[in-house]
Amino acid sequence: MSGITSYLAGEAAEDTVARAYIAHGYALIDQRWRGKAGEIDLIFQKDAEIIFVEVKKSRSFDAAAFSLGARQIRRLLASAEDFLGRMPKQSMTPARFDVALVNATGQLKVLPNALAA
Repeated sequence: MSGITSYLAGEAAEDTVARAYIAHGYALIDQRWRGKAGEIDLIFQKDAEIIFVEVKKSRSFDAAAFSLGARQIRRLLASAEDFLGRMPKQSMTPARFDVALVNATGQLKVLPNALAA
C-alpha cells in the first residue's frame, strides 16, 4: 500500500507545483514527459525559454533535496537534451532545469536553475 500512497503523493506534489508555475505565468507544455533516457516531471514555457522541473516530495525540504542523486541528474539532463533535440532551435533553445521541493505539509520551495550544466 505504501507504494500506491507514495505514487499518489508524488502526483499531488506535481499538481501543486504545476499550479504554482501556471499562477506565475508559465505555460504547461507537458507533464510526465518520457524520452529515451527517462521522464521529466513537468515542462513549462515562458516567453522563449523552456523550463524543465523535477519535483521531489519528502517529509522535509532537506530530505527532498537529498533524494536527488547523481545518476538521476544524469538521466534528467539526458532527457532534457532529448526534448530540446525535438525543438526547432534544438540545443540553441533557451532552457533551465528547476528542482521543486515539496515537504510533508505541502509547502513548496523552488530551486531555479538547480541543474545548471
